[in-house]
Amino acid sequence: MGDIQVQTYSVTGMTCSSCVNSIERELNEIAGVSASVNFASETVHILAPADVSPDVIIKKIKAAGYGATLLEDNSDPALHRKGAAGALIWAILFAVPAIAISMVMSWQQPINDWLISTFDSYQIPLPPNAHHLFASWLPLFISAPLIFIVAFPIHRAALRNLFHPTMDTLVSLGSLSAYVWSIYATYTAQGDVYTEVAAGVLLFVILGRFLESRAKKSARSALSTLLALGEKEVAVLRNGTEVLIPISHLIVGDEFVVKPGARIPTDGIVISGQSTVDNSLITGESKPVEITPGMLVIGSALNNNGRILVRATRIGSDTELARITSMVVTAQGAKAPIQALADTIASFFVPIVTVLAIATFEGWYYFGDKSLTYSISTAITVLVIACPCALGLATPVALLVASGRGALRGIVIRHPRVLEASQNIDTVVLDKTGTLTDGAMKVQQVSIPVSAQKVLGSSFTAILTERNILSSALGLESQSNHPVSNAISSYCIARSAEQLPVAEFTETPGVGVAGRVQIREKSPVVIIGSPDSVAHSCIAFDSEISVAIHQAQELSYAVSVLAWDGVALAVFATGDVIKNDAAETIAELHKRNMDVWLLTGDNSEAAIKVGSTVGISPERIIAFAKPEDKLEKIASLQSQGRHVLMVGDGVNDAAALAQADLSIAMGTGTDTAIATADITIMRPQLMSIVDALNLSRTTLRTIKVNLGWAFAYNVIGIPIAVLGLASPMYAAMAMALSSLFVVSNSLRIR
Repeated sequence: MGDIQVQTYSVTGMTCSSCVNSIERELNEIAGVSASVNFASETVHILAPADVSPDVIIKKIKAAGYGATLLEDNSDPALHRKGAAGALIWAILFAVPAIAISMVMSWQQPINDWLISTFDSYQIPLPPNAHHLFASWLPLFISAPLIFIVAFPIHRAALRNLFHPTMDTLVSLGSLSAYVWSIYATYTAQGDVYTEVAAGVLLFVILGRFLESRAKKSARSALSTLLALGEKEVAVLRNGTEVLIPISHLIVGDEFVVKPGARIPTDGIVISGQSTVDNSLITGESKPVEITPGMLVIGSALNNNGRILVRATRIGSDTELARITSMVVTAQGAKAPIQALADTIASFFVPIVTVLAIATFEGWYYFGDKSLTYSISTAITVLVIACPCALGLATPVALLVASGRGALRGIVIRHPRVLEASQNIDTVVLDKTGTLTDGAMKVQQVSIPVSAQKVLGSSFTAILTERNILSSALGLESQSNHPVSNAISSYCIARSAEQLPVAEFTETPGVGVAGRVQIREKSPVVIIGSPDSVAHSCIAFDSEISVAIHQAQELSYAVSVLAWDGVALAVFATGDVIKNDAAETIAELHKRNMDVWLLTGDNSEAAIKVGSTVGISPERIIAFAKPEDKLEKIASLQSQGRHVLMVGDGVNDAAALAQADLSIAMGTGTDTAIATADITIMRPQLMSIVDALNLSRTTLRTIKVNLGWAFAYNVIGIPIAVLGLASPMYAAMAMALSSLFVVSNSLRIR
């Protein structure tokens, strides 16, 4: 088999979960094709061999009785559909007069009198029983366009799915039965006329679908917001001049200008300028982020107050926004395991209801001694009141709302299975670097003793200032790409240090950097490196320098010593920063009776220091853990009957993420971790783990309520119809409200 392609199509014309089964059945007949239809988003996701063209897929969908359009670049399916508003307007225009004339008895005689006088004035012969004729035939004529034109898509879909009945089958049978019977009753002047039932059923069905489409549009609003964030044009620099070009013409490496108040067109690195950016719609982080040269920015983030120059690093489908949107679209197209029961029931639902309606007619007419009119009316009520729509909407609409809402809060649900997996989690395993910590080295402590400076002698007195010491450090460290060097450089820049010229620069891996730095008229040899390496080139460390080194090492920080001409002047203690909400998050997990573990490849001292700070007991901390050790530990916990959540960010966490019952990757982590995990958190806060669990549990609870309602409605409603305790028009109203309840209940997740 060749390469597998993933495609998404917008599908029109679906009315219930039976339609889903029909389309999936048709598509899965194609060799090598796996199709998953989402009723709520009205899309179908296809896994197919590369040699299966979109035309083949679209042709198959149309053969099943539905329309289809290939979606590209995660475009919004709503853009490819026509709304139900037009059908509703025409339904109201035709149905309301027909229902009113049929049901308001006091109107019938004046209408008859007016029509009779009109016929007399033109000397048109009147048939017998004219007083009955006009009151019955006029609603039939008025409602005819509704029955045969406005509702034609319903009848067409019912006919196309004759051997695989859907909701359209029930509606079409119910409305046409009532209308044809009304023609017969009017013509023979025998039995009750149900013109208002035929018109009312279609009116309420079309109204229900209109309200349902509005509600589903609201459910899709979060995804639509993401899709609308992308910029259409970008101001790039061409020979020093700003040129406005379409975003599609931008290439990696282009430098572009972002003005205050504008959105950043694509992912990139800041070349010049300072500002704050609002990432809230991408990461869910409400606090503006300060950016300076050298920092990465996310496409579609809002630039607040400064003009910046950015070099594009990722474009098109490679950007962070495109990645998030792709994951959301994929999640919305997948099916949660809990939906399997509803799909199974829906596949048998419509045929069973059709048989039940026939049995109801025969039971009342042949065995219940009821009139033909009553028996037909009761059978029509059974057809109309049954509602597989609610079953089909129960899960996908809730997932649609949850995934969109989560994305706007920086929580990207990649697999619907997380909804059920989240219910049983009792053990949480955390990585350290990049998960409990920021994953970026920062200077934690700096010691510049005055006593050490005195050793250099009076010739250095004029330049021995803290600013010059930091400037000499910046001059050297800016030449290196080592994480510790970057941390020291950032620290010096933040304190207004000057990047001084450096000569004879050398860098020794694992040791440090050295060079001759020009400081006014002096050019001392400056060394920055580990205490042991610098000690070989220096006179004995000053006592304050020694104390600073010892204190930093006790805290498991990386220690760098700066020396001028063999005299140690400063100590930089660099380390990863624990996230400010880490302790609060661990406390919340403990409050929920979850057993929290820390697995890290770092040394024991660093692991215990971080663990004790955030509230993880030492016996739950495992250091020097290799990828296979993490995998083995999670498997061991699972063998004890534990349900494990793994949270990580690195390639070394990927195997453990795959093994866990539920996995969460930090958005700042590697692509491998993100591709493996069930949930990706784009926000820097660790409390997002708790938010993700809350969202999953709320969504599953909503789905269970939806399914409970859908089952209860049919279990109660269908027997009421069979017993003749409801009219067809009330049944149509109940059917519409049933679907609307499911969608509205799902919207509460927002």
